[in-house]
Amino acid sequence: MLYKTLGKTTMQVSELCLGTMQFGWSVNQKGSFNIISEAIENGINFIDTANIYSQWIENNDSGTSESIIGNWISQTNTPRDQYFIATKVRGQIGQDPNNQGLGKHHIMKAVEDSLKRLKIETIDLYQAHWPDQNTDIEETLTAMDDLIKQGKVRYIGCSNYSNNQLIDALLTSKTNNLARFQSIQPHYSLINRSEFEKHLQQTCEQYQLGVTPYSPLGAGFLTGKYHSNKPIPKSVRASKTRKYITKNNLEIINTLSTIALDHNKTVSQIALSWLLSKQLVTSPIIGPRTINQLRDNVGSIHVKLTSPEIQQIDQVSKNN
Repeated sequence: MLYKTLGKTTMQVSELCLGTMQFGWSVNQKGSFNIISEAIENGINFIDTANIYSQWIENNDSGTSESIIGNWISQTNTPRDQYFIATKVRGQIGQDPNNQGLGKHHIMKAVEDSLKRLKIETIDLYQAHWPDQNTDIEETLTAMDDLIKQGKVRYIGCSNYSNNQLIDALLTSKTNNLARFQSIQPHYSLINRSEFEKHLQQTCEQYQLGVTPYSPLGAGFLTGKYHSNKPIPKSVRASKTRKYITKNNLEIINTLSTIALDHNKTVSQIALSWLLSKQLVTSPIIGPRTINQLRDNVGSIHVKLTSPEIQQIDQVSKNN
């Protein structure tokens, strides 16, 4: 496992990040514990969650994923320097209309709740989950800057920001001498390239931002298990892949399958390896539901694609 500097911080994070949206959803606490422990054993020190994971499940409280991670931390007594915790704020928590957004009131309350659930004193990376059009970015950044000064947060980042929103935030930080976003979570994969490459990529390079793509396997489509001539499995996750089954995307799968055979690897490992080959990418966020999926994802770090193979993948996916 390689480790990379996140943005302009001093923190070294693993080249794969463990995403935990499935915790408390499709994976129970015991299964989640096993996944975290196996990830740590394989050198992954970067764990990403959010305070709304997975409250959409009936009888689940807000921050279920955070609570599971916190329970793992307290029960395993794993040394604090062995894991880098990232969580996110923005979505509505509970029924109170004020418990949402990126205003100071919500951020200050949300961070305390996340710290309690995670059972840690400092969140390593606190991220704006998506933009808040009703709150001035200066208010958001001032609140986050205060959290850094209070020692409750080490660094800040964002997710789902457009290039213009990202630049606005970075310039606001510079103008007002506030902490700046050190990373961004873009939706970036072989079936969703243009959003990042045509808009965000140059800004991330210019400002030396960490890049941690979410959904690097396109909601499972890039595992190669979905085909036009086969019915979609009956699950919420699988149903989301239906929109990806296009002629061009199936050509991508065919290309990945051929390369996978040459390397004796899986389609998903080739898809992840392509992302890992991109210099600006810090850590793709994987979201395994099983130990076998985790092991398959980790196997991607051992794939060394040749320049012609990367060019071949680039070419077949260029219209995405």
